[in-house]
Amino acid sequence: MGKRDEYTFVKVSWGVEMSKKKAILQPFLKWAGGKRQLLPIIREYVPKEYKTYYEPFLGAGAVLFALRPAKAVINDLNWELINCYRVIKDSLAELLTDLAKHKNDEDYYYQIRDLDRTGEFQNLSAVTRASRIIFLNKTCYNGLFRVNSDGQFNVPFGRYKKPKIVDEAVLRAVSSYLNKNDIQIMNKDFAAAVERAEKGDFVYFDPPYDPVSNTSSFTGYNLHGFSRDEQKRLRDVFRILDKKGCFVLLSNSATDFILDLYKDYKVVTVEANRAINSVPTGRGKVNEVLVMNYG
Repeated sequence: MGKRDEYTFVKVSWGVEMSKKKAILQPFLKWAGGKRQLLPIIREYVPKEYKTYYEPFLGAGAVLFALRPAKAVINDLNWELINCYRVIKDSLAELLTDLAKHKNDEDYYYQIRDLDRTGEFQNLSAVTRASRIIFLNKTCYNGLFRVNSDGQFNVPFGRYKKPKIVDEAVLRAVSSYLNKNDIQIMNKDFAAAVERAEKGDFVYFDPPYDPVSNTSSFTGYNLHGFSRDEQKRLRDVFRILDKKGCFVLLSNSATDFILDLYKDYKVVTVEANRAINSVPTGRGKVNEVLVMNYG
């Protein structure tokens, strides 16, 4: 059948036909709360037609890379993460060269990890900082991104035998997608990231989840955390977008608090596996919800 069998062709709402190779265009990082396992379910609830795609809590970008919109506004409050996307888009060759310098060695790992404890850290180039984050993500324990109260990366060495530090095929595919489409990359508060959303646009919110217990909250991906007051503020933004005529889809944990916040909207409960947790017993199946203002 030839090489065509390797690809699936999808026709998106604006009439542009794109080929996708699932094994290549995919997240380049492992990220807490990543949506790769839920993609088949999320796809079922994506509007058939929409204009601009907005994702204010981008993370590893699993949904973005699955939908492959030709026009999108992507955002995350984590500057180190957003810097990776910008470098992959604008300076891929330099990034690949820098990534090749890294080695899977425990002493070397802590040397690179502890750069953010030095006064010279802020003077590192964007490429060096992106290379550092990708290296740490590939070699740290369980692929966590976690910082302490001083904003310093504090995940221990992962002790993996052969981590794929330089995944060139994936990085090239991500760079190609970001450059060949109209993708705006932002580093703002989620509310600011969707201010320009208009009727017919599609907004997907994947915020830090409301904790299902007192010990399950994971907010260490940045210094700011995400309290229940923030969850309420997000609900208010959801309502504003709904009134504008946007299609809005949100993922969160199936807690009584979240169910009450979004009681006026359509809610679908799904079962997911929690893949990233610092405590092994905290991993496993957990109920999540998809909330939407349509369908």
